[in-house]
Amino acid sequence: MNMKRIRGRHHRAGSGPSRSSNAQTPLNRNHVFDSNGPDLRVRGTAQQLFEKYLQLGRDATGTGDRILAEAYFQHAEHYFRILNAMNQAAEKSQQERNERQQQRQRAYEDRREPRGEEEHEKPEGDYGSERSSDEDQDRRTAEAEAD
Repeated sequence: MNMKRIRGRHHRAGSGPSRSSNAQTPLNRNHVFDSNGPDLRVRGTAQQLFEKYLQLGRDATGTGDRILAEAYFQHAEHYFRILNAMNQAAEKSQQERNERQQQRQRAYEDRREPRGEEEHEKPEGDYGSERSSDEDQDRRTAEAEAD
């Protein structure tokens, strides 16, 4: 039997992503939908489709076709619900970002605060760490000249 045919007929179960999974990808405002309306095909973002179906529903109402108008309004409601879901997801992610930013800010401020009196108190006469190597060299030179 020809091996290419076997591979082409998806005989290996479990390999690759499953097409029947119900995993939903998060949508953004720019996601483009292909919509099969009651009598036509419309393509655009959720906002564009919502507005288009509303206008089609109003036009159908104006011509007296109540059934077609209702179908358009139902499609408009569907995209309205998608818009609401996207807005809620965006608000939630914005809130989570704000909370993470506040936590980072608090952690930064905690690190910047003095740790106590130990940091401020230094033993008397121990200034070696504050002097630069040039100052040490100048001091040694002056001591040598004085002798």
